Formats: sequence, C-alpha cells, structure tokens
Amino acid sequence: MWDVALDALIDTLKLFPFLFLLYILIELMEHKTKVGKPSKALSGRWAPAIGTATGILPMCGFSVMAAKLYEHRHVTIGTLIAVFTATSDEGLLVLLLSDGGMGWEQRIFSLLAMVGCKLVLGLAAGYALDALIKRRVAPMPEHAHIHTATHEEHEGHTHVRDEAHEEHEGHTHAQGEVHEDHDHGDCACDELSACEHKKEGKVRLYLLSPLLHALEVAAFVLAVNLAFGYLFYALGEENVIAFLQGTGYWLQPLICPVIGAIPNCASSVVLAEVYTLGGIGFGGLLAGLTVNAGLGYLVLFRRGSWKRGLAIFLGMLAFSVAIGYAASAVALAI
Repeated sequence: MWDVALDALIDTLKLFPFLFLLYILIELMEHKTKVGKPSKALSGRWAPAIGTATGILPMCGFSVMAAKLYEHRHVTIGTLIAVFTATSDEGLLVLLLSDGGMGWEQRIFSLLAMVGCKLVLGLAAGYALDALIKRRVAPMPEHAHIHTATHEEHEGHTHVRDEAHEEHEGHTHAQGEVHEDHDHGDCACDELSACEHKKEGKVRLYLLSPLLHALEVAAFVLAVNLAFGYLFYALGEENVIAFLQGTGYWLQPLICPVIGAIPNCASSVVLAEVYTLGGIGFGGLLAGLTVNAGLGYLVLFRRGSWKRGLAIFLGMLAFSVAIGYAASAVALAI
C-alpha cells in the first residue's frame, strides 16, 4: 500500500519542474516581455503541429501544460486537442519495454503504428478544429485580466516612485548649486530604494508567484494520483486486466476509452500491458490511449468553465471510440 503513495509522489515530483517553468512562461507572456515574445509560436500556424510533437513524448505533464496554457488563452482549442490526442502517457514505454507474451518485432511494429496514428490524428484534429472555429486565440478571460492587472498595479508603485524621484531631482537643480551635494545624496538613496523595490517586484512576479502556483497544482495532482492509485490498488490490477481480456472484440473500443480516461498513469500502463498479453486488439489500445490525457481534463474542470471542460472531455471520448472502431475494422480487413 505504501508503494501506491510512493508512486504518486514520484509522478508528482516528475511533473513539478514542468509546472514551475510553465507558470514562469505564462507570466512572461502575459506581461509581454522580450523573453515571452517567441512564445507566439504557441498560437501561430505551427501550433497544432508543435502540440502534436510534444504530446507524442511519453510524459503526462504535457497535457497539464496544454490545459493551463489554454486556460490562459495562450493556445487554441485545436492545439489543446492535438496535445490531448497525441498524449499516451507511459503506454508507449510499456509497448517498448514490456516482457509480455508479444515478440519484440510485433511490439516495435505496434509502437511505430501507434506513433504514426497519433501523429496523423493529432494533426488532423488540431488543424480541423482551428479551421472550423476560424480564430487563433480567444480573448483572455476576466480572471486572467484581474491577475495581470494586480501585477501591473504592484509594478505601478515602482513607476510612481521613479517619477517622484525625477520631479525631486528637477526641483533640486532648479534651486541652484548651494544644496547640490546634499540633494544628490537624497536622490541616490531614492534611486537605490526604487531599484530594490523594482527588483523585488520582478522576483515576486517571475519566481515566487509561479512557484506558489506550481505548488498549488502539484498538491492537487498528488491528491488525484493518490485517489486513483488506491482505487487501482483496491480493484486489483490483475482484475482489471482479466476484465479487459474478457471483453469482446467489438466492445473493446467502447470499454478501453473509459479505462484510458482515468487520470492516472496506471490506466495507460494497464492498457499497454493487456495489449502485449494479447488481451485487447490494436483498435482498443488506440482508442484507450487517444483519450488518455486525464490530468489535463482535471485542470480544465478545476479552474476553467466546467461546461467547456465537459464538452472537451465528451468530445474526446466520442472521438476515441470512433477511432477505435475504425481501427478495429481496418485490422479485420487486413
């Protein structure tokens, strides 16, 4: 049982650096800094392709990052869906390294076929949605404007201090050179104070604030990992595998997405393991791994509109079922 808690903690720690860097990037983008300008590629014409390529990498953190960027309106719905579609969590690693009953040649072929399908589906879904909606990035939600305005007001205090210093310096020079040495000493003190205050504001804005946000999300992810980890522990991985092996061929594309949608790394691992044991077909595995972006969905439900999050989740679920049945039909035809 302690292994479940340890696994949940390790998975969360692996995600935390990505969250921290993500929140730093969001601050740089929202305050239109020079460092944040290159991030416009996230909302340009190549964005769905970039999202698909990053989603292919076997890391659960990319779906979370895409959901947070979408929440702040820095990526399009097409890019979000491209990342969600391409994400397979640890399923690809299991296909590559599993010592199940499947030979290594078949595992390599299955891995390449899965990556190819994911790339095509991610690109197609991403660009199709962006073309259908015909807009790149929607207006930033009200809470994001408030968040940005708060930081601007904080930095505004620094600018007021600088302006007051300039007025004070001009007034000193207008009085003549009698008190020049004394007034320059005061101005130097004011300038140093303003610089220190401005530096403190940037540290708080670009380091402390992202760190606190990352810790908050990491705590949420840890709680979810613990909850679903203990759920799998209670159900028994062997029982889940036996259940999937007992489902009929044409029920697999319907059942596997339900398993894959569970926001825990274990869901992708179980699906891939059952496949290497011959318990499910390629169509069922593809369906389960296509919808496998669970933590990303939770981010949308947690901070965004629950109606929009539910629509995205149900849309991905229906899309995965359809893809699973299509792949199963093609496999039988071949």
